[in-house]
Amino acid sequence: MKTTFIRDILKKSKAGKTVEVCGWVYRKREMKDKIFLVIRDSTDIMQVIVTDKSDAWKSAQKVTIESSVIISGTLKQDFRAPTGYELKAEKLEIVDLAERFPISKDLSTEFLMDVRHLALRGIKQAAIIKLRSQMFMAFHEYFRKNKFIEAEAPSFMSQGSEGGSEVFQVKYFGKKAFLTQSWQFYAENMIHAFENVYALAPSFRAEKSSTNRHLTEYWHLEVESAWANLNDIINLTEGCISAVIDKLLSENSRELEIVGVDKKWLNSLKPPYKKITYSKAVKELQKKGFKIKEGQDFGAPHEKELAKNGPIFVTHYPMSILKFYHGEDPKNPGYGTNFNLLFPEVGETVDGSQREPELEKIKQRLKKAKINLGKSDWYLDSRRYGSVPHAGFGLGTERLLQALLKLDHIRDILPFPRFMNRIRP
Repeated sequence: MKTTFIRDILKKSKAGKTVEVCGWVYRKREMKDKIFLVIRDSTDIMQVIVTDKSDAWKSAQKVTIESSVIISGTLKQDFRAPTGYELKAEKLEIVDLAERFPISKDLSTEFLMDVRHLALRGIKQAAIIKLRSQMFMAFHEYFRKNKFIEAEAPSFMSQGSEGGSEVFQVKYFGKKAFLTQSWQFYAENMIHAFENVYALAPSFRAEKSSTNRHLTEYWHLEVESAWANLNDIINLTEGCISAVIDKLLSENSRELEIVGVDKKWLNSLKPPYKKITYSKAVKELQKKGFKIKEGQDFGAPHEKELAKNGPIFVTHYPMSILKFYHGEDPKNPGYGTNFNLLFPEVGETVDGSQREPELEKIKQRLKKAKINLGKSDWYLDSRRYGSVPHAGFGLGTERLLQALLKLDHIRDILPFPRFMNRIRP
């Protein structure tokens, strides 16, 4: 079994030491009397030089891109090498000789998506997925540290959580079922048992939106907290995002370097964030020439404008455009105790609110909106049996990382993304 990774060799080994590297051939450049290889593993890359006088020469001539190899030799410092060290090969064992690798420069996005299982081997794409994994770890650490219980809900639901056409219907043993849009209905009941709960799980939205920030399957961080108000849930939002940024900065310098993320930029995105009410935001947009009226929801251009100078919370939207479960501000009737957190370029990344705790008010809103919860009526048990003030939020993890890394398209953040025109591989 391999016990030493390239990054460990780079950190711990000294020039002149004999080391062994197991990995894949990432690059190959041949000259008359020497061959340069770049070997990669899951941690980093290393430049290898093979001379024509070495026992490794014949194997180096034969080896192809993405062949798996075991190389042993002497480590030497070379600042021209990609990671500052070069391995002078003495032995090269080809574990498996790869066929001609189909990925090269200047290929179309569609082709690269068709061979996504191979494109993941690119060091930039791999670095993004590792940053994603670290983000998830930061979420788990933050909420467990703050005494939240991780509690999941099913992905199959008897009815869409919020109705509408944006649900995927599936067959379920002769019955209709729907893929979950949100964990919230379950969470608002679970707080009576656990008080503070969170989940990190897939959600599904059948939105016919082909943009750089929409997915049909995305990973949703959802949080619900008993006895919490709007300010409490905003503080939790800032806290978990701050934990993510700190984690990436402290543990993923190399991945950030590979992706091309400036640490100053990442630090600039740390909370606390500015806050503006919906009504003030509308006035600001009107001053800048946007045709939007009070009572209309924001679109992508509005969100990008509001967040162009940095992340911003927009709070207290009109109740007329909010869901039936949003709380109403007693100091400003007609407006909700809610927020959207907008990030530069990406727009809405987090949606949260203080929920409406009163059963009768929710029933009135459902009746006014002509919504029949049907098989999801059990949700209202959260108000029938010991209702308490509570608040929660949903965070799109891919959108957050897209914003933090300044990536052009959200597809790069998932190993195998699903969006309107993509269902394979």
